[in-house]
Amino acid sequence: MKNILTIAGSDSCGGAGIQADLKAMSAQGVYGMSVITAITAQNTEGVFAVQEIELDMIKKQIEVLYNDIEISSVKIGMLSSSDIIKTVHETLKEFNAKNIVIDPVMISKSGYYLLKQEAIEALKDFLKIGTLITPNIPEAEVLASMKILTEDDMIEAGKKIKSFGSKNVLVKGGHRDDSCTDILITEDDRVIRFTGIRFETKNTHGTGCTLSSTIASHIGKGLEIEEAVKLGKQYIETAIQNSFSIGKGVGPVGHFVELYQKAGVQFE
Repeated sequence: MKNILTIAGSDSCGGAGIQADLKAMSAQGVYGMSVITAITAQNTEGVFAVQEIELDMIKKQIEVLYNDIEISSVKIGMLSSSDIIKTVHETLKEFNAKNIVIDPVMISKSGYYLLKQEAIEALKDFLKIGTLITPNIPEAEVLASMKILTEDDMIEAGKKIKSFGSKNVLVKGGHRDDSCTDILITEDDRVIRFTGIRFETKNTHGTGCTLSSTIASHIGKGLEIEEAVKLGKQYIETAIQNSFSIGKGVGPVGHFVELYQKAGVQFE
């Protein structure tokens, strides 16, 4: 079994962040481990507070794992400040971390800013260690400093983000009204389209975390980027199709559909 590490924030209601990452990793048949960068107080209605973990503790979490365990890939999620970004960046470089998937988390679905404005430039510099960057359209617009309305815009933005030094960029199209096609810009500058199915549901909490963790899991198992993205896309579509409500707001996607079915769970 491959060991996959997530470095991200904790979501107290379990739909996104570290909790979603570990669920998605387990569903792919890998062993998930976590380095927590921040604690959030959130539920299905939104994020209400964030407390960052001290830098020394973030660094120590990474160090003890790499000193003991062979880590096949890393998924990066919420890094809320430039100091946290720099700490994670320097520590991963120290251990020659490989197969790094960066999901540049900036704003929660409820509109809470999870990345401080002053940290954007540090994030851009951090992207150069990424094997794959997975921004959604709002995140890609910030990173590429441009408006994205069309598929051609997505390609242009992806190429701009790739120019920061990362090997591959996947611009996710779920925020567009007319399409949910994702576009992969590969290391050799190929443009690959992954068409998708849009499901009518409000319960999409944790989709970005789940997709990036799934892709990281498959890369860690030795798959090429294109195949890993393809499998990630298939998994997240099934998870969205089987999403469910747990509160008053945006519910989580179904990470363990087959296990729920075997257990006889029925969602209203």
